[in-house]
Amino acid sequence: MFRGDGRVSDKAESDKAVFDKAAPDKAVSDKAGTNKTEIRTDGAPAPAWVFSQGVRKGPLLQVSGQGPQDPATGAYVHPGDVRAQTRRTLENVRAVLEAGGATVNDVVMFRVYLTTRDDFAAMNEAYGEFLREHCADGVLPCRTTVFVGLPNESMLVEIDALASV
Repeated sequence: MFRGDGRVSDKAESDKAVFDKAAPDKAVSDKAGTNKTEIRTDGAPAPAWVFSQGVRKGPLLQVSGQGPQDPATGAYVHPGDVRAQTRRTLENVRAVLEAGGATVNDVVMFRVYLTTRDDFAAMNEAYGEFLREHCADGVLPCRTTVFVGLPNESMLVEIDALASV
């Protein structure tokens, strides 16, 4: 499995071995010969369950839902502060994008998951600030925002992204 630093992760290898006997540093090709490659980076939290941080296939890069976790410790941060959680979550998304050869400017779609409608304005403020910093061409990505229950009680926001590289 590819990591942002170009190395193969031992954790990634053991996780992948459960589901795929292929060597972890090989991409899997489909019938059309398009590689599907797992993206993994230490710049974002390691997946807690059975999924990849990101997957690149051809020009598309899908980033799995990221939450407000410290990449180094995996700890959930900024309890009760949706602005700060949104910023941390977007930084985690950005780390996976960059590990996959993309930037925030390459994102065509963000999906934002909030636990309550009451947090929309604060999330939207932090989201807008982040995009002003990272979308140099001024073309904003599409976005969908939904209100859901999230996997960890302290999470107020989760965000995934689809980029075209």
